[in-house]
Amino acid sequence: MIDIKRILCPVDFSDASRTALDHAAALARWYEARLIALHVVPLVPSPLTFPPTISAATLEPISLGQFRDELGRFVEPVGELVPAETRVTSGDAAGSILDEARTADADLVVLGTHGRSGFERLVLGSVAEKVLRRASCPVLTVPPAAARAPAGQRPPYGRILCPVDFSAQSDQALRYALSLAEEGKGRLTVLHVLEWFPDQDVREHRHFDLPKYRHFLEEDARRRLSEAVPAAARAWCELVERVGCGKAYREILRVATEEASDLIVLGVQGRGAVDMLLFGSTANHVVRQASCPVLTVRRR
Repeated sequence: MIDIKRILCPVDFSDASRTALDHAAALARWYEARLIALHVVPLVPSPLTFPPTISAATLEPISLGQFRDELGRFVEPVGELVPAETRVTSGDAAGSILDEARTADADLVVLGTHGRSGFERLVLGSVAEKVLRRASCPVLTVPPAAARAPAGQRPPYGRILCPVDFSAQSDQALRYALSLAEEGKGRLTVLHVLEWFPDQDVREHRHFDLPKYRHFLEEDARRRLSEAVPAAARAWCELVERVGCGKAYREILRVATEEASDLIVLGVQGRGAVDMLLFGSTANHVVRQASCPVLTVRRR
């Protein structure tokens, strides 16, 4: 069972960060974790970085105290669910979030994938993506289309999708997914995607018995899926094992839509020199395009 003691939730006063804060509070309540809400004031502010109650037009300097007051008001609605600490700092947003996660020894970072500007490439690329690439703890990204987290007695994820590729990092992600499904008494779909030959390659290999080979790969994947899931877990929650075929991120998104998943749990590569290349192919596409929250888990 996973243990979450400290949750860090960066907010920028946008609707997206309001939804992310709801999810962070629901998880903090369930795990009896300490919730820290963080706002980073950029060194060169623009009108987009100010909350509605603070005017950027004034010639007077804006103090960090004003942002602390605004942050207190912003987190007040979750106070009935769980107490939240508030922190305000200034600097580079991604760097400050990562520094705070290390200082607080956070077990989870929860953040919205869109900020006040509403431009996905700008916001995700400049802040959330940097946090995803460099954070040593799991990161839960919450898109604008995600449902608000209910203030219930269980984690707000009744239908969980966990794609696995049988790597060490996907084993770690599966452990998180199993724990969340067990505690939420929900449904967990474990998915393996076979990235099959492109059409051009299929034509070039007509002499090879491709249907037989594909059947072998599918059966082998089903066997490995069955072995990856602990037998005892089948008594904890409803478990579904699926094997798909195609481009990994497209199949993950298709299954998530088909099953109306509340959460996708993905394993990602470590923080080595090749991380910039390895992160982008599947996890980046899924985080950018999923309509439900995505939990990325990095093997420590």
